[in-house]
Amino acid sequence: MMDRSLNGKKKKDPGEAEQVRVTDRRRIQLDQNQNQQSNNTAEGPSLKPTYVEELEARTKAAERLVDEMQGRFNQLRQQLQKETDETRQRLNRAAEERAQRDKADFIASLLPVGDNLARAIRAAESGSSVETIAAGIRSTASAFESALAGAGVEAIEAVGQDFDPQLHEALDTVEVEHGMEGKVITEYSRGFKLGNRLLRPAQVQVGRAHDEIGEVYDSQSSKG
Repeated sequence: MMDRSLNGKKKKDPGEAEQVRVTDRRRIQLDQNQNQQSNNTAEGPSLKPTYVEELEARTKAAERLVDEMQGRFNQLRQQLQKETDETRQRLNRAAEERAQRDKADFIASLLPVGDNLARAIRAAESGSSVETIAAGIRSTASAFESALAGAGVEAIEAVGQDFDPQLHEALDTVEVEHGMEGKVITEYSRGFKLGNRLLRPAQVQVGRAHDEIGEVYDSQSSKG
């Protein structure tokens, strides 16, 4: 039975060691230092000057503005490229349709020429007079020239004009009176041009003086 003192408290066993509470002051100091550093980091004032912070803020704002403007520029460029492509395609379609219409109109203008030729053939086969056949041929030629004029084709003036190697092709020469040298005397076949483009030159005869040897004709022959 354990011994108790008179006041009823438990009597300590002489063999039982007294428990002593030990506090590690180094751990407490370390924890305090870490907390102080955390507080300094979270709540401590910035060491940067005010103007540096303002410059940084302005720089970030400018970068955001540049990014926004770049995005808008890319969007506008894509839109412009799309509109340009659509416009080009529309113009190409319009040009192609116009070319088809012009071709159809030109072919339609030539149809009366075929009709006149057919009538001239029937007149010749039926034994019509020469005058009737000639009138039909003249009508056909007139209709053909009208069709060419409607397409913008222009006949080249030849007889009585000064010989122009850009427009005329000299097939031969003939002696002429003074003042007619170098002029077109006879037209063998008509020449035509479309605007400034020569479709074919007029084949002509060129006048030369009595003492010339036909230099124009010789030069044209040598080219051939």
